[in-house]
Amino acid sequence: MSLENFRAEVSDWLAENCPVSARGKGELVTIGSKRPMQDPSLLQWRHSLGAKGWTVPTWPKEYGGGGLTNDEAAVLYEEIAKIKARLPMPGMGVSMIGPTLLEYGTEEQKKLHIPGIASGDVSWCQGYSEPGAGSDLASLRTKAEDKGDFFEVNGQKIWTSGAQFADWIFALVRTDFDVPKHEGISFVLMDMSQPGVSIKPIKLISGSSPFCETFFDNAIAQKTDLVGQLNRGWTVGKRLLQHERSGQGGLGQAGARRVVPEPKLAEVAKQYVGVDSTGKIADSQARQEVTQFVMDRASFKLTQKRAREENDSGQTMGEATSIFKLVGASWSRDTSDLLCKLRGSQGYGWEGEGFDKKEIESTRDFLSARAHTIYGGTNEVQLNIIAKRVLGLPE
Repeated sequence: MSLENFRAEVSDWLAENCPVSARGKGELVTIGSKRPMQDPSLLQWRHSLGAKGWTVPTWPKEYGGGGLTNDEAAVLYEEIAKIKARLPMPGMGVSMIGPTLLEYGTEEQKKLHIPGIASGDVSWCQGYSEPGAGSDLASLRTKAEDKGDFFEVNGQKIWTSGAQFADWIFALVRTDFDVPKHEGISFVLMDMSQPGVSIKPIKLISGSSPFCETFFDNAIAQKTDLVGQLNRGWTVGKRLLQHERSGQGGLGQAGARRVVPEPKLAEVAKQYVGVDSTGKIADSQARQEVTQFVMDRASFKLTQKRAREENDSGQTMGEATSIFKLVGASWSRDTSDLLCKLRGSQGYGWEGEGFDKKEIESTRDFLSARAHTIYGGTNEVQLNIIAKRVLGLPE
């Protein structure tokens, strides 16, 4: 089928199946069993997309995907954007564990777990970092003891994003303490609804609680949910991080799913800094900063596009994802910085009648964006990876 015919097919299907309630601004189309939606038509919309395989359009059809080419997926997202349809939250199922299972999972694991990701009925979280194992992740101590048909898991994870809403968790656990730290680690999947799992949200400086502490007390990971080989989970875990960083760097499919308007820096500058007689931003330094930022952002987007086009395999890139994660995280942080700076004192308000909604959101974005350069591997970790694995510099 030509792309023109496919576009017409997509347009017709969306016109018939996407409800008005799922177009434009409105209630979030959530995923998983723990984030209910008030409007039942949004659940129907999510399931319609899932049944078509268009929540994960390039994944294989046999596991609930759409089996589309990258070009066809691009057309799909363009048509979705035209009608301003809201897509289900991408989540870690789409951006992280799904692609990893497609590479490392058994046939049984793919058939069991991937359809739930594709339909949006199952939400996932990540169990990597621990209080004593952050950037040095291989120092993790959460223990999984072999009990025959299952592993008994005891320990603690921290910074588990969205754990309070997750149905399942993928985690790195230690299955052998008597070997070098990068060995003896296994990659397991666990049901979050079981009695041995408890969750404590962490309130951040921005006022939100997207991260949690997660505790395992004799929790169970089934042997059938061991991904890859026993004691060889570090390889699987590193590959998952590349999928994560690819998404954070704007290369992954999850990024394409979310149609998020870019901040209109010039409009903010003109509102708060003012304009001159020609209609330009009045302050020359602010004008230069906005111009340079927009140029850099455009250059980064073109580089992302080129990297996707040059990636003939269609798979997530390797260590080079660290370049895009580094730049993408820094860009997100710097965007929030510049928006606050342009607003002046109005860009740093926490509450009160003197600040409108966007100004208060600007302050919270400024604070929460600090985390972008930390989660998924700090900027410093990415620089080390780039130096060693991309540039081949001596250690």
